[in-house]
Amino acid sequence: MLIDYDSGLRATHGVAEAEQVPQDIEKASLPSIYQLPPGEVERTSSGMHNLLERLTGFLARHGIETRGIDPIPPEARTDSRLYQMFFVWFSPNMNVLGLGTGASGPAFFGLGVKETLIVLSIVDIIACAVPAYFAVFGPKLGMRSMVQARYSWGSYAVMLPAALNVFSMQGFLILNCIIGGQTLASVSSHLDDTLGIVIISLISMVVTFCGYQVIHCYESAAWIPNVITFIIMLGVGGKHLINAPAPGPVTAASVITFATTTASSVISWCTMTPDYGVYHNEKASRYDSPGLANLVIFTNYRLRIFIYTYLGFFIASITCHYLGAVFAASAPFNSSWETGFDGGNSVGGLIAAVLSPLGGFGKFLTVLLALSIPSACAPTMYTFASSFMTIATFFAKIPRWVYVVISEGILIPVAIVGATQFYDTFVDVLSIIGYWSSVFAVIILTEHFVFLKGRFDLYDSHAWDQPSRLPPGFAALFAFLGAFAVVIPCMSQVWYTGPIADSGTGDIGILVGSGVAFILYDIHVLAMT
Repeated sequence: MLIDYDSGLRATHGVAEAEQVPQDIEKASLPSIYQLPPGEVERTSSGMHNLLERLTGFLARHGIETRGIDPIPPEARTDSRLYQMFFVWFSPNMNVLGLGTGASGPAFFGLGVKETLIVLSIVDIIACAVPAYFAVFGPKLGMRSMVQARYSWGSYAVMLPAALNVFSMQGFLILNCIIGGQTLASVSSHLDDTLGIVIISLISMVVTFCGYQVIHCYESAAWIPNVITFIIMLGVGGKHLINAPAPGPVTAASVITFATTTASSVISWCTMTPDYGVYHNEKASRYDSPGLANLVIFTNYRLRIFIYTYLGFFIASITCHYLGAVFAASAPFNSSWETGFDGGNSVGGLIAAVLSPLGGFGKFLTVLLALSIPSACAPTMYTFASSFMTIATFFAKIPRWVYVVISEGILIPVAIVGATQFYDTFVDVLSIIGYWSSVFAVIILTEHFVFLKGRFDLYDSHAWDQPSRLPPGFAALFAFLGAFAVVIPCMSQVWYTGPIADSGTGDIGILVGSGVAFILYDIHVLAMT
């Protein structure tokens, strides 16, 4: 919190100090964060640092983004295409992965079509607002997500969410590639998961390796084949869809747990969204309609960023969630769909079964869907790198592209092995991501709205790497750990059900944990001041 602590921290309103910025800030030969202190240069100039410096310079000259995690100064935030804030989140969510979330209502929670669609509607409307507001931090501050988190967590406590985010991003990458591999393998018995995993992971690495601008360009078009395929799916399979009732009594616990599952799948994006607006100018968009320029909604820049992002999340999420729900609910009443769905374990198989009447063209569409999964993987791999660099100063001295290579090196072998041996275990472990990311979001937003009054000018952009000018992080750590102390008895997972959840409440871990985090953070900060 930017108020007076023992360290002498105080709110500041200054603008960035004058500094020379490269003409293309993404292509600077070696970002300042990679420059070692004078006393270290002699010891490393002929070693690994020198090698990384030469390689980074070479990549920068060929258009690869090489900047580290240091904030982008206002004068370098020149990208005026704010509409990209829509597409960069529309494409990853308009994806086969979203169908799985919607399908879980009928397949795993025993809900009918009516109950499932009601829950999805309410949750998506509310939950999409969280990552959408976090996206505002990018253009307003020019900071990556975990760097901005230092303004509530401090330089040292932020290691915890940064490390959790590294694990979460890599876990999502592995699961995404496994699902993509399974979807591709469903096209033909001559294909296996391994081929799809390798292809999807390589496409993801190439896009991520090139950096911010390429990711935005890719996401601006990656949604097109998916939208076409989903429309054709409705055209082919629509006549077989039914308003399937729940197979048994619908309990409050099952509804709440399904709502929590859906909410966590959306809210968990909040640890990523600021990263994809740091080069964008929050005050201009050359594609805005002049006729709408006088409307408040289009002249309020913060609101405009929020709306672009919110619509990207909401339209894609609710579309895919609905599709997954209605096709999964109808699968038990269609033998070929039921076989393809494999008891709820293969969304890719269900898609292939729905499109099977189209013959070879249906298989082609299924392949397109599988190969579109890098639209979700590329942003995830990019944030893996920026989060890793935030954990410690040493990690920040290693160029971003190195972490992309590391992520790829982990991704392919683990995904190939995991597809056949521990897929279910991975799903179970990663289910906790929704819990920690929700608590993390509450802490960030409490600091921003309660103590900084929602004012971005109270963030001292020069303090991002100076621990003495940042909060000590005790309040955030106290709130986070305290929240998890109550999350555990309230959570309901396949591998563990807490006593409170088991009493009939369902999974209320996110709701209770978020409330406790808000209270504890406020109490601790006020006590310190």
